[in-house]
Amino acid sequence: MNGKRFFRTIQVKLVIIYLLLILVAMQLIGVYFISTMKTSLTDNFTNNLKEQADILSKLAARNLAMKPSSDSEASSESAEDLSLVVRNLFSISGTEVQVLDGNGRVVATSLQVAESYIGKKNTSLAVSRALQGISDNEEEVIDENGVRKKIIALPVTYNDNERVVGAVYMVASMDSLYDTVNRVNQIFFSGLLIALGLTGLLGILLAHTITSPIQGLTRQATAVAEGKFDLQVPVLGDDEIGRLSMAFNDMTKRLKEALSVNEEENEKLGSILSNMSDGVIAADEHGQVIIWNRRSLEMLEVQSCEGCSLSELLGLTDSMLRELQQGKQQTVILSREQETDEPEGVLRATFTPIHRRDKGITGTIAVLQDITEQEKLEQSRRQFVANVSHELRTPLTTIKSYAEALDDGALEERELSERFVGVIRNETERMIRLVTDLLHLSRLDSNQAPLRRRQTNVHEMLDEVADRFSFQLRQKSIRASIRVDRSLKTAWLDRDQIDQVLDNLMSNAIKYTLDGGTIELGAQKPDPSSIAISVKDTGIGIPKKDLSRIFDRFYRVDKARSRNMGGTGLGLSIAREIVKAHGGTISLSSELNEGTTVTFTLPALQQEDGESA
Repeated sequence: MNGKRFFRTIQVKLVIIYLLLILVAMQLIGVYFISTMKTSLTDNFTNNLKEQADILSKLAARNLAMKPSSDSEASSESAEDLSLVVRNLFSISGTEVQVLDGNGRVVATSLQVAESYIGKKNTSLAVSRALQGISDNEEEVIDENGVRKKIIALPVTYNDNERVVGAVYMVASMDSLYDTVNRVNQIFFSGLLIALGLTGLLGILLAHTITSPIQGLTRQATAVAEGKFDLQVPVLGDDEIGRLSMAFNDMTKRLKEALSVNEEENEKLGSILSNMSDGVIAADEHGQVIIWNRRSLEMLEVQSCEGCSLSELLGLTDSMLRELQQGKQQTVILSREQETDEPEGVLRATFTPIHRRDKGITGTIAVLQDITEQEKLEQSRRQFVANVSHELRTPLTTIKSYAEALDDGALEERELSERFVGVIRNETERMIRLVTDLLHLSRLDSNQAPLRRRQTNVHEMLDEVADRFSFQLRQKSIRASIRVDRSLKTAWLDRDQIDQVLDNLMSNAIKYTLDGGTIELGAQKPDPSSIAISVKDTGIGIPKKDLSRIFDRFYRVDKARSRNMGGTGLGLSIAREIVKAHGGTISLSSELNEGTTVTFTLPALQQEDGESA
């Protein structure tokens, strides 16, 4: 694997390219040079043989022109002289030479064994052509020993009439020529190997100068991919690679700055998402959740959204989710089931499609808002309006009925008219009390009832409350007692408003305590920073199912009995608002048929704090 990777490097490729270029160039040069040299040597060799054959033909022309009928002794001497010339001239060169007469018979030869050839006829094609007067007779042959030979045959003509009197036949070995060519090939091949070795070494050096900066760029790119932006690529020159190195260093710097800005923005976005009061969920184009914040987990009461689909997470159908993703619908109301007895929670999910250029919708962002409290407030408002309407309608209906009765003739009967007028007066006073309580609650809700704190003796305040209700207590034979801790002397509070709280609590305790019962007013300090005041009775108590709503406005446990006793259903609500304005809390504990205890706790302020409040 490493070997394959090595041969794929730019350095090896450059060296191979250099070597291939040199090899191709040297091969072209070698082919041209060897071919030219071989042609030149062959031409020179052939021309030399032709010149020798031409000389021999001129020497042999006179002897061959002699008639065979002439003096036989003279003719024999002439043939011997010709053979001697041939053997002397061509014995050194190793060329086989034959002088032939007009009939193609060997007259003289350069071979040592002449007797076996003299007088024999040479039947080769070249000789036949030469005896016919054709001068261009040459050919290359390879004998049975594998020796390449050059054959030349020239006609021998006599000067007087250019008559062909014979032929010169020459056979020369070309081994020396081809040995020369082979030696040149070997020299060229050796030179090629040396040139390739030097080119390879030079190519390695040159390739290293190119690949070394590239390797540095590669290492830097790998470091940048791993998040290391502090390294710099060395700039080794002002060439293309040097400019590339400078551009890469500048790119690394800009990338580092861009990533820093991106990380900062991501941290800001993450911090915003984590601390948002609304839940945020982002999904891809397939509806798979990819981003969520902590608030969304709390709202949906799940541990994680990883691997969840948006439809399963929010309990939506696929068709509804597609409409929301496409922007056909933006808002949907979701209900959550509560594990406790509290009303189920209500979520409002607002969907916004994510658009990407040239790709359309690539995802969806859902913003979850907990509107449970808003729904509760809206429901309370509707219930409050209904309760107020009902509370006002009952006395108004009674007043109208009795007024119509008086108008129909009851006014003429004194006793009946007085009773009717008394009922109208009571219902009117009840409406006045109701409106007064509503106005008081309105001022408390809008903080238009400022506290006027002053130092108050707690024991004295509770005594006065008992005195105010002494007549009602005697009527029902209820015994009232006061218990105050010795350490608790005075407190800084709004005496008028706390008196109203105590009056409301005392009035309720008397109403719902049977004759002969007891009521206990108490005050203590559960800790140095607070004061607890309680009203405890032995009345009929409150069922457990009503305890959670006892402080709601117009809420009554026994509606008919409360109206008959003159209650408006706002006393405990007013008490809670007054205690809350003092920075305290109020609570109620009760057992059915055993009694009820209402306790409100106020902060134990010092004189400076009370004056500044």
